[in-house]
Amino acid sequence: MSILIASRFGFTLEEPSTALLQFEAAALPGQTIIHSACSIAAADGLWRVPAHDAIGERVWLHGSGRFEVQYEAEVTTDRALPALDTLAAMPLHLLPGEAIQYLLDSRYCRADDFQSLAASEFAGTEGGARIAAIAEWIAENFSYVPGASDSNTSATDSFIKREGVCRDYAHVLVTLARASSIPARYIACYARGVSPQDFHAVAQVYLADPSGAGGAWQLVDPTGMADLTNAAIIGAGRDAADVSFLTSFGPMRFEHSRVEVALNT
Repeated sequence: MSILIASRFGFTLEEPSTALLQFEAAALPGQTIIHSACSIAAADGLWRVPAHDAIGERVWLHGSGRFEVQYEAEVTTDRALPALDTLAAMPLHLLPGEAIQYLLDSRYCRADDFQSLAASEFAGTEGGARIAAIAEWIAENFSYVPGASDSNTSATDSFIKREGVCRDYAHVLVTLARASSIPARYIACYARGVSPQDFHAVAQVYLADPSGAGGAWQLVDPTGMADLTNAAIIGAGRDAADVSFLTSFGPMRFEHSRVEVALNT
C-alpha cells in the first residue's frame, strides 16, 4: 500500500538572495519512493545537498522575484510501530554518537528548563512508558489552534499557552523527552489524517529496539492525528529550524501552500 503526495507552495524573494528548501519525501530504509516529480519555476540556480543526518535532501535556490514549487510523489512504507510503553530506555553510555545531540538543548527546545517538571509530572515512568505518558499529557492539556503560534514560538511559549499546531506539539514532546534523558528529534513528514492537511510535524524518540539489538528511532505524534504507519518522512532535525520547508536568507514574502495526501488503493 502506498500514499500519493501533492504539495505546492509559492513565495517571493524581494531582492536577489538565497533560500533553502526541504519538501521531498526521503529515501530511507522502510520507506521507498516509487516515483516523484518536482518543478521549481523561475530559479536562477538550484543545488541539491544532503539534509540533516543525511535524511533526505535540501535544495539551495538563488534568484529574485516570484517562485512556485510543485512536488508529487508516490511513497510506500514498511514500518513497524511497536507499542511505546513496551520499550525500555537506552542506557546513556550505550547511545550511538549521532543520537547524543538529541539530548541537548536546541533553538526551540530548552530541555534543561524542564527537568524538574518532567521528573515530578511523570514520576514512576521511564523509557517508552514515559514517552506515552508525555504524549497523553499533551493531548489532555493542549488545544490544537491554527494561528496560535508563529516561527518564533518555542516549546516554552507553547507550554505556557497550552495551545498551538503540530510544530508546537512536537516541540513540547521533544523537550520533555530530552528532559527525561531520552533522545528525541523533530520530524517533518507527509501524513494522512492531518486536519487541516499541511506539512506535518511529529517526533522520533530513541529507545531500546524490540528485537533486543541496540536501539531504534520510534515515531510518535502528540497531536494523535497522523497515520504514522504510512507517513512519508521528509527530514529530521533538532527542532523545526533544521527541517523547515522554506528558509530564506534575504527578504522574502510567503504567499501560499497546499498539501494533499491520499492512500493509493
